[in-house]
Amino acid sequence: MDETYIKVKGRWTYLYRAVDRDGQTLDFLLSECRDLSAARRFFRQAIGSNGVPDRIVIDNSGANLAGLRAVNVILRFTGNGRTIKVRQVKYLNNILEQDHRFIKRVTGPMMGFKAFHSAAATIAGIETAHMIRKGQIPANGASAFQTFAELAA
Repeated sequence: MDETYIKVKGRWTYLYRAVDRDGQTLDFLLSECRDLSAARRFFRQAIGSNGVPDRIVIDNSGANLAGLRAVNVILRFTGNGRTIKVRQVKYLNNILEQDHRFIKRVTGPMMGFKAFHSAAATIAGIETAHMIRKGQIPANGASAFQTFAELAA
């Protein structure tokens, strides 16, 4: 799990992203701030759609660590006592750092977005197209464009 920066209305916003060990995108969230509540919201969303992982690798961000600790407290009291092991090592998230390059390559020439809601919608489309290209969404013999058009309809 890591975050990268995207410019919206001349201000930097934060794109939280999570990938698995094979580089498959698990979830993403665009947030105006980088704090405990944004990190906790992202983890809750990612865990809700993908299940509870055994471990999560993050960089040295204090907000992400605090968000994971808050999620672990919730899991300890509501679940079966199972918690997420946190690995806070700078170089273990290189798969995700390399995956950020695709988003930056597409959004960089745009010189930012005018509105937050249009940025969120555009990034969702970019992430979906990237997931199709990586083979995460089955194409059923169709081209990547045909699969994207079916999902958009």
